[in-house]
Amino acid sequence: MTDQSPLLERRQINLIVGGLVVGMFLAALDQMIVATAIRTIGDDLDGLTLQAWVTTAYLVAATISTPLYGKLSDIFGRKPLYLVSLSLFIVGSLLCGTATDMYQLAAYRGLQGMGAGGLMALALIIVGDILSPRERTKYQAAFFGVWGVASVLGPVLGGFYADADQLLGLAGWRWIFLQNVPLGLIALVIVLRVLHVPHHAHAVRVDYWGAAALVLAIVPMLVVVEQGREWGWTSTAVLALSAASGAGIVAFIVAERAAGDDALLPLRMLRNRTVGVSTGLNFVMGFAMFGGLAGIPLYLQIAKGMNPTEAGLAMLPFTLGILVMAGSSAQIIRATGRYKPFPVTGATLIVIAGLVLSRLEAGSSLWHVGLGGFLFGLGLGGIMQPVMLAVQNAVEPRDMGAGSASVMFFRQIGGSLGTAVFLSMLFSAAPGDIGSAFASAAKDPAFQQVVADAATTGNPAEQAVADAIGSGSPAADSGLSLDDTSFLQQIDPVLAEPFRVGFSDAITGVLLFSSMFSVLGLGLALALPQLPLREKSGLETLRDGDHELAGTDPRATEDGTPARAAADTGTQDGRPPDDAGPP
Repeated sequence: MTDQSPLLERRQINLIVGGLVVGMFLAALDQMIVATAIRTIGDDLDGLTLQAWVTTAYLVAATISTPLYGKLSDIFGRKPLYLVSLSLFIVGSLLCGTATDMYQLAAYRGLQGMGAGGLMALALIIVGDILSPRERTKYQAAFFGVWGVASVLGPVLGGFYADADQLLGLAGWRWIFLQNVPLGLIALVIVLRVLHVPHHAHAVRVDYWGAAALVLAIVPMLVVVEQGREWGWTSTAVLALSAASGAGIVAFIVAERAAGDDALLPLRMLRNRTVGVSTGLNFVMGFAMFGGLAGIPLYLQIAKGMNPTEAGLAMLPFTLGILVMAGSSAQIIRATGRYKPFPVTGATLIVIAGLVLSRLEAGSSLWHVGLGGFLFGLGLGGIMQPVMLAVQNAVEPRDMGAGSASVMFFRQIGGSLGTAVFLSMLFSAAPGDIGSAFASAAKDPAFQQVVADAATTGNPAEQAVADAIGSGSPAADSGLSLDDTSFLQQIDPVLAEPFRVGFSDAITGVLLFSSMFSVLGLGLALALPQLPLREKSGLETLRDGDHELAGTDPRATEDGTPARAAADTGTQDGRPPDDAGPP
């Protein structure tokens, strides 16, 4: 007779979740905070032209390590891998805070990113281990709320540290990284003391070929994403890296097929309808959400003239939306067992948010921005947590790590590609839209007078604008690069207005495309199966030898009514595997 007592007491669970939330917050914050201060960091380390590699190194390392941590934790246990990831993040943060040049900082950011990938993935995996799907909803809401808080707090803290010449005897920007050390050590102590999660060891081989192929596929792809606009999308470097990435993708599929159940991302798991649909949904919504959201801070800083700190605070409605939807959906799912309505609602809200934001103009009120941001946050909160819950509920306990990591992995890839595509669209459209705005403004006698006076003011920025207008290319002149729009703060508001209007028009076009692309995500959300939630955590299922999984039940009805569970075959339709004996 099996022991049906809980594996962990509620106090232990609360302490574990507290430590995991701190770790995830640090990883999420570090993705947001550096962008605001990178120009100050580059100036201080005499390497401004290398700034992109600092962000690229972190992104590449975090993205690649996410599925690796998921699979390796399935093999070797959650706690050892989490301690490794947290230790790497703390050491990387300490080294980043002591870097003496940009090459060192980029290398240390890569080390930090290797730790961050585990902090983000393993937190949700561990919660899936220790809590049943119904119970874990209220805890997962805290994790996804962390992302919203980090998206606002990151620019605010980044601006604060960048503006501080000295803090406790060190350059202010160094505390962006050094603040992680004490918080990380607190989380490390908590995890060491309370994270005693049983591990059911089983003999497997490590998928080295799959890991190598994944590196070959992802590293060139993300380098192209980060550097493509600067290098040129048809440059030799971009084409060569794209070809290498394509070859890596093919090699990864071949390696995963050969590895079978030992694969980094087992293909049989992706054949599960819930996992397959969720993977596509996360990629599409990551592409649309994060690509579209990349334009809002730019709108606030360029069209509205805000500094990064003010723009971060103006995004508070976005965070509020995430927290409201994540919290309310957790309560409703726990009470009803139905998760599907929330991805459908979330995808619908993101489509609507894109339409609302696509109506922005340079003179629009902050209420308009706040409404669009709030709807965006509601949509994001309605998708992230329920989709993760659906996947964890659908996969076998042995695949909890790989399945959970796949959700975050494909969302990260989608977000990276979406950001690159949308920013490329933005900066391609901006010169033409700004030129049109100047053509309209040129008909105004007051504007003509300001342009005529610009040559005599002694203001180099105004003279550069006047010269660019005279040449017929105000947005393309080398002295008025859209990569650095600080000149807008130095010129007459009348001269600046066409820049703001044109840039606003370009951003709203991108947001409209984001809204239309999100319709594809809505279609996938509608196709997501509604399966009965399991009543046991992953560890309790393994302990009790109970392999009944809602996710493999082909007869689960659309409204979640339980049906007789299919055999544990890993197939979506419940048929026996090819090598099974007669029934």
